[in-house]
Amino acid sequence: MPASTVENVLEDVKKEGDIDNLTLVSRSGMHIAGDAPKEAHQETYLTMSAILLGSSETATSEFNDDLKYVLVELTNSRILIQDCGPSAILVAKLRPTTDIHDVLEVTERMIKDIKKVL
Repeated sequence: MPASTVENVLEDVKKEGDIDNLTLVSRSGMHIAGDAPKEAHQETYLTMSAILLGSSETATSEFNDDLKYVLVELTNSRILIQDCGPSAILVAKLRPTTDIHDVLEVTERMIKDIKKVL
């Protein structure tokens, strides 16, 4: 999937899922596609998101169960972090009123496509 196509898919998902920012990130925290929140330092935001997902996977590895996602609840927003295969994660900044189930429905469809090409 060309980078321009990934960017277009991310933009479509943002609109459909009522998402403020949506970023595809490498597992090491490098930007692949999409946009990070303007108010955040991009490098820190993306790297820490990768660390949050990775540490959550490590912390729960003893449970013989798969981690579905990490959701960080803030006062005025939420951050949803999802696995996108062995080399990438998806980070979404959501409004506090956004229905998480609606977002998951939209992002999980997109993640299946991304996993095929990464």
